[in-house]
Amino acid sequence: MSIKFAILAMLAERPRHGYELKSEFDRRTNSTWPLNVGQVYTTLDRLERDQLVLRGDEDAEGRVAYSITGLGRERVRSWFTTPVAASPQRDELAIKIAFAATTPGLDVEAMIQIQRRETMHLLQDHRRARRGVDEDDLAGQLVLDSFVFAAEAQIRWLDNCESAVLRASRNASRGSTGPHTPPGSASPDRRAAGPTPETRSASSARSPR
Repeated sequence: MSIKFAILAMLAERPRHGYELKSEFDRRTNSTWPLNVGQVYTTLDRLERDQLVLRGDEDAEGRVAYSITGLGRERVRSWFTTPVAASPQRDELAIKIAFAATTPGLDVEAMIQIQRRETMHLLQDHRRARRGVDEDDLAGQLVLDSFVFAAEAQIRWLDNCESAVLRASRNASRGSTGPHTPPGSASPDRRAAGPTPETRSASSARSPR
């Protein structure tokens, strides 16, 4: 969906042909999302069908420039002013760890550590790419910043997963060995039975006369 509106936004600036749209998209996103010319022209065909763009005539080099219609301008203006719905998505990693954590016999901690290392490498790549963006390339800076923040957030979430798994493991271990009695405390059965003769004697010895 974002490809469609990105193309409309670029055409709202001026008419462009397919390869020019691809090049401009790559420039503004710092080539972080692969976009081939075939995908551009397929999207342009749909936009023309929906009366959002107009197809021009071929130039001397056989290229066709597209221009935006009034309806297309309304749609892209609405896209810019409408917030993106922050609805939960089917995150493969979240589902994978959730099932692993509830499947007996799996080393979930090892899985989390492997994923954390992978995300750390990805974060380093994003930070390296971010440092290489030109100071005047605002679009590239913003896109790569989003990648950096997303990777950092995933690492924090993995840390939380590891803590939760360890906590659940400790709770399960305590539950399998019966009620935990702190050192020096009477067992639940003895507390229910009341004071023993020994404790009564000790209590009497401590009582003031």
